[in-house]
Amino acid sequence: MGSTVSTTAPETTSPAPSRPGYGQLLRTRGAWTFLLPGFAARQPFAMLTISIVLLVQHTTGSYGAAGAAAAATGVSMALFAPYSGRLADRYGQRAVLIPGVLVHTLSGLTLTALALAHAPLWALFVAAVPTGASVPQVGPMVRARWGVKLQDSPLMTTAAAFESVTDELTFVFGPLLATALCTAVTPSAGLVTEAALTLVGGLLFAAQKSTQPSVSGGSGHARVQHTSALRVPGVRVLVVTFLGIGSVFGGMQVALAAFTESIGEPGLNGVLYGTFAAGNMLSGIVCGAIAWKAAPQRRLVIGYAALALTASALWTAHSVLLLAGLGLLVGMCIAPALITGYTLVEGLVPAEARTEAFTWLTGAVALGQAAAVTVAGQLEDRLWGGAGFLVPMAGTVLALVTLVALRSRLVARGQTRTVARGVGHRVPVTVD
Repeated sequence: MGSTVSTTAPETTSPAPSRPGYGQLLRTRGAWTFLLPGFAARQPFAMLTISIVLLVQHTTGSYGAAGAAAAATGVSMALFAPYSGRLADRYGQRAVLIPGVLVHTLSGLTLTALALAHAPLWALFVAAVPTGASVPQVGPMVRARWGVKLQDSPLMTTAAAFESVTDELTFVFGPLLATALCTAVTPSAGLVTEAALTLVGGLLFAAQKSTQPSVSGGSGHARVQHTSALRVPGVRVLVVTFLGIGSVFGGMQVALAAFTESIGEPGLNGVLYGTFAAGNMLSGIVCGAIAWKAAPQRRLVIGYAALALTASALWTAHSVLLLAGLGLLVGMCIAPALITGYTLVEGLVPAEARTEAFTWLTGAVALGQAAAVTVAGQLEDRLWGGAGFLVPMAGTVLALVTLVALRSRLVARGQTRTVARGVGHRVPVTVD
């Protein structure tokens, strides 16, 4: 959204400076009431895929089977996430969250039991589908609450960066926790813990009713929400871009697990993936603190080119230190792309459809991750150790080609500032 907006949101404690920072953002009245439970509720998301991969690989001995089971979860999440966002817009976050976390907990525990019972792969798929479909979309919901709090404030850009950093912080702790539980306790401990954290964190977040975006219940404005955000050409370009980012997450999860097992150090899997996520988090902090002068479309193309370049070098790494260094660089390139993509939504999508737009992007990451774990698992089983690293390379290069060819569609029709300051931002049903 435009950086010249002078309207100061009533929720902040002081007027917004020209370079709004994290300190002012975190002083927004009532923010901590949804930030802390929101962090707890989204933590399990970073544990889900790696927990499934480690459990199913242990019970079947196949990375291909493990990747396929994890992919079924990711695909169902990607398909259902936009509908979850649309339902949250229409009926409220609490109405979607409570049944969602209950279904997710039950289906996740069912998947665990089936894997331990050495059930056939099709049975794992049956349990994996509702597990993925019911993943709580806490990240977009937290962004929606920031939208209610900040409205036209320049702090919205800072909030987008802060949320991306928070997402990546979960990807530092989540894989480390899941790997430690699966390797040091029992292979099923990761998925069981993920289900328990989802239940507790999701219910705590749903209990924060005071910061939940309001719903209209049938006004004329509410009907605007029926138009899908995917009809916006720029959103479709961003979906492809985020698919490539998902291929990095999924490909690295499988390839790193296979690499650390091949050298007899499976416990290093979480450390290496945590290093990758730490680079992502640190660059996100820096990205959100910079007052950018370059257009976001240009920043996205340049940043994504750097991502494709670093991801293309992963398959050449044959030592832990080199792989950790390359993983750190790849992670540092992801956060700017994510933050810029979410920022572009502000200008491309009407306010009343942005929650759905956010869930399309998070769903695209999940879908790219699902495809990546499937392909990477097959490559690890059929080719050489480390062949799974070819997946992040292919995914980011293909997405970069699409992004460069269609970058003109990322420019909003009309001025971005007008969209950001339009009456749509003041409609009660708006969730950013």
